Amino acid sequence: MTLNQLSSGDLIADRRADYAKMLAEGGEPDSAAELMAQALERAPDWAAGWFRLADYEEKSGRKEAAIEALRKTLALTPEDIFGAGLKLALLGAVEVPEQPPSLYVERLFDDYADRFDQALVEKLGYTVPQKLAALILSHTGALIFEHVTDLGCGTGLFGERIRDQAHFLEGFDISVNMLAKAEAKSTYDRLARADLSLAPDASGIFGNFAARRADLVSAADVLMYLGNLDSVFDITTQLLAGNGYFAFSVEDAGDVEDFVLRPSLRYAHSDAYVRSLCANHGLDLMATERAVIRMDAGEPVFGILFLARKPA
Repeated sequence: MTLNQLSSGDLIADRRADYAKMLAEGGEPDSAAELMAQALERAPDWAAGWFRLADYEEKSGRKEAAIEALRKTLALTPEDIFGAGLKLALLGAVEVPEQPPSLYVERLFDDYADRFDQALVEKLGYTVPQKLAALILSHTGALIFEHVTDLGCGTGLFGERIRDQAHFLEGFDISVNMLAKAEAKSTYDRLARADLSLAPDASGIFGNFAARRADLVSAADVLMYLGNLDSVFDITTQLLAGNGYFAFSVEDAGDVEDFVLRPSLRYAHSDAYVRSLCANHGLDLMATERAVIRMDAGEPVFGILFLARKPA
């Protein structure tokens, strides 16, 4: 987040916004919205301010006012670094997008990188890396993989779990701050930036790196930041050598046809949708496992772990 987004550029507007935040945190969203609107009268081009106003209006029960503020946010930041389009979809103002804005996801994890491990593991009971590694081990034994590609590697939590089974381990992530945290752990042999929402040739995963180089591709707690998963499966099938494995997790959407956007601004995917993707991309599904993958606001988040294989 840049300084321009943190500040309106107007001292009085900033002070009113700070007071509005205090009121909202104190359980007074109506008063917070009123004061935030006053701040925006002085700084009408402050995109972050409009996004904050939308939140206060929504919590006050004023859906149409929230939608109006979100539309103003988007008009000021068409690249949608705040995820305003996702919020509009949740409010029923637009169709659910098939992918979130890449800049929104990048900014989200750049901001989160410094506290990511502690927040997930210590506070949210995050268990996907160990459960996914255990699922792989249960079906491959002590197999040493020649080349493992960890998609959306983050700070390297899954990489730490698979390192002893990987002769060569590479990781890709959209966030440079996450990649820096992973590099500091010295877990990976190679790290690079990539965008999984793009087609294989544009994603950053190929280029100077060969196709069909991996005998294991992983995506641990990554796919919930994508809606339509065709791009990920296209990337994966180009990455995998014959008999290579694809191990990944999704949030469980239940009986929906394909995927849904949740209030957390994460996507959940159905078992049927993932099975159809595996079939359409020529992958044999070897195993699935339902599990609680983390806590969110004190409630369990249910997910599904998958292990698939590309035929020789």
